[in-house]
Amino acid sequence: MGRGHHHHHDHGHELPGEADLSIPDEELSPGELSRRRMFRRAGLLGAGLTAAGVLGTAGEAAADGDQGVAGRGREPRDGYLWLAGDHHIHTQYSSDAVYRVIDQVRHGNAYGLGWMVITDHGGATHAKIGVDKVNPDIVAAREAVKDTLVFQGLEWNIPAAEHGTVFVAPGQHEVATLKEFENSFDGSVKGAGASTPQNEALAIAGLNFLADAVRRRRIPDALFLANHPSRKGLDSPHEMRGWRDAQPSIAVGMEGAPGHQAAGIAKPHGPGGGRGYYDSNPGADSFPGYPAESYKTFGGFDWMTATVGGLWDSLLAEGKPWWITANSDAHWVHGDTSDRGPNSNFNANGKYEDPIYKGVPNFGAGDFWPGYYSRTHVGSQGFSYRAVMNGLRAGRVWVDHGGLISGLVVRARAAGTGQRGVTLGGTLHVRLGARVELTIEITLAGRPNWAQFVPTLARVDVIQGDVTGPAADKDAFTTPATKVVQSYEVNKSTGTVAFTYQLGVVDRPVYVRLRGTDGGRSAPGLLGAAVDPHGPQIDVYGDADPWNDLWFYSNPIWVLPRR
Repeated sequence: MGRGHHHHHDHGHELPGEADLSIPDEELSPGELSRRRMFRRAGLLGAGLTAAGVLGTAGEAAADGDQGVAGRGREPRDGYLWLAGDHHIHTQYSSDAVYRVIDQVRHGNAYGLGWMVITDHGGATHAKIGVDKVNPDIVAAREAVKDTLVFQGLEWNIPAAEHGTVFVAPGQHEVATLKEFENSFDGSVKGAGASTPQNEALAIAGLNFLADAVRRRRIPDALFLANHPSRKGLDSPHEMRGWRDAQPSIAVGMEGAPGHQAAGIAKPHGPGGGRGYYDSNPGADSFPGYPAESYKTFGGFDWMTATVGGLWDSLLAEGKPWWITANSDAHWVHGDTSDRGPNSNFNANGKYEDPIYKGVPNFGAGDFWPGYYSRTHVGSQGFSYRAVMNGLRAGRVWVDHGGLISGLVVRARAAGTGQRGVTLGGTLHVRLGARVELTIEITLAGRPNWAQFVPTLARVDVIQGDVTGPAADKDAFTTPATKVVQSYEVNKSTGTVAFTYQLGVVDRPVYVRLRGTDGGRSAPGLLGAAVDPHGPQIDVYGDADPWNDLWFYSNPIWVLPRR
């Protein structure tokens, strides 16, 4: 590319200089600078010219190119460093949590995480005290545990909606920016929780604030993801579309599976509740169109993700990059023997005293340590904060529960050409009428997970849908042309397995995504067996052992024929 920048791109061509935001304005030619200014005015910079969605894609986001040392045992695969992580973690700076930052980071590191985000709850006390106080602990954890990247973020009370992760790349102004954001746009701080147009506009203003902070280089980068989106029915379809459309380089996705995965373990060995604490009923601010089933999990996954042809697919069918993750939401760990330190005064100090050894296992807690059960795997172009954020933004992400699989390489390519093709989150451009194939290589578990058994992958499903463009109804949460098109029985427990799915002649825009299961619990999907014959079952309230029902999901790849 010149200028000392060396980036890898799946589209088979270099990103033009004017679209590569790692190149400063002053290094561009006059023509490139003019084109960049035009793209800026059109609102098309910041996501590699993908603001219009995949139907308007001109290229993919450039990586920042900062390469640190690779983490231990994390060899590159398919040209990327696949780093497991967790963007939803609480500490003693949250009013309902207990652990120190270093406790969470050391556990996450021990359980194989390459990156983590500390996301204490937004609110008056956190905004006033906690956001400042937690930073030295995060900085110290970065120094103490060098092979896990530790981001500072917060769990945003989204105005008019649920919770979300907001986090920034480390830099001189990370604390000041997060503090201003929280004081100005947090729904709890501003009393803006009700589902009103004014509060929905405040949420958009918050995303605009983050985008402006990145644009003015106050912070290097920022991302937002919606957390446990179906838990209370507060995140309406039009709000999710609105977040993504307003700032597609900031609002990039949602938790496909919530944390709190131990919450469904039956009493007396667990809380005996809803998996993910999905145990609510519709309230005054819930979106009235959602069905009763949406308030439950399916194989531990959120209804929006688990329903083939459902809300997630309705977004993907528009060509909207909207990615899924899986996280711990760790507050109190199931079976842990810790307790809050004595003489704690959270309201006065913005934190609880350091935890102490209580000696009594807490089986009423519903969480697992970061990395212990839920993992979000990001295809990163290096071991650095910016590279992980770019991988998340690009959708190079797959998620799993319980260590169901160890690795996943997926490529869409023109059949018979020998081309490498594109990976998760990417867009394959082919000539109209070309034949396309999807290659899948899965590294099976091969070793015990943290529950001390070796998971067995039983089946892999290929899910395909048509890309039909923007929905006329912003509250649509189904799409009729998405279904399971192929299932593969694995019949193997170690090593790798490979499958090739033939999409055939592509005469219209489509997308494909993957799902896999241990085969423990399956049922026809909510939209019928013709759409999804063997999907995840709805979880049983009070009796849902997460280890007996393991799934993985990938983000999609789009295939767009040129007319």
